[in-house]
Amino acid sequence: MAITASMVKELREMTGAGMMDCKKALTETDGDMDAAVEYLRKNGQAKAEKKAGRIAAEGIVRTVIKDDKVAAIVEVNSETDFVAKNETFQKFVENVAEQVATTDVADVNALLAAPWVEDASKTVNEELTEKIATIGEKLSIRRFEKIVSDGVVVSYIHGGGRIGVLVEADAPANDVVKEALLNVAMQVAALYPKYVSRDEVSEEYKEHEKEILLAQAKLENPNKPDNIIEKMIIGRLNKELKEVCLLDQQYVKDSDLTVAKYLDQVSKEAGAAITLKRFVRFETGEGLEKKEENFAEEVAKQMAGN
Repeated sequence: MAITASMVKELREMTGAGMMDCKKALTETDGDMDAAVEYLRKNGQAKAEKKAGRIAAEGIVRTVIKDDKVAAIVEVNSETDFVAKNETFQKFVENVAEQVATTDVADVNALLAAPWVEDASKTVNEELTEKIATIGEKLSIRRFEKIVSDGVVVSYIHGGGRIGVLVEADAPANDVVKEALLNVAMQVAALYPKYVSRDEVSEEYKEHEKEILLAQAKLENPNKPDNIIEKMIIGRLNKELKEVCLLDQQYVKDSDLTVAKYLDQVSKEAGAAITLKRFVRFETGEGLEKKEENFAEEVAKQMAGN
């Protein structure tokens, strides 16, 4: 398979590895992007796959909270950032979030078929079609999630809707607790954890990461015995788990604390335990493939702009 400049560019943005390393990885894996990421990781040239490197779609994320117990988060995509800032588009996304919070739909198809929250004489899909005609761009309701809690839910929107977060906890819905959970939601937005705690991490995930770390360690230390390599891997895996598990992360507002210790402190102040149950984090366009662009033309444009 011919390796193109655009493929090399995409792999660089996904992994942060050097251009020649990316080209070699793609050559070795016959252009398979996912296999090339694994190749770079095993050779220590990429820390982890960066899904955000594929972000291209525009749009916004919106959240809605009802009585601290019911929450919804939605992502609606547009083709351009210009439309994402359009007041009509933003109001539509807010209404979609309201729709999710106040109805029970299992997936996007069911949502599209449901009566529109603002006008039950038409469906959500019919309203979406009207908005596409009015705005003049392809719009897409990509995903949503709803939380109905016995405890409390808070939301946080970052960057005008680029990132949205919901955090749910078993705790009383007082101001002290809600402020603490808002701080945790900001943490989720900034540091992108994958799990609440280590209890949620599957053995499959751990084994996959150990395989990557083993390849890295043997490459870096070819003469070290296996028992030493094994200890190194355990240490590195623990370090990685601290980065991907929310409660283990260093708390961004006080580096002397983990998120777990911060919540322990707030629990004493609130007079009740705060137990994190889950979080949802949507980032606009994450995981969507970039539009195909001519790499040479892009470089020429950048040079002309300097």
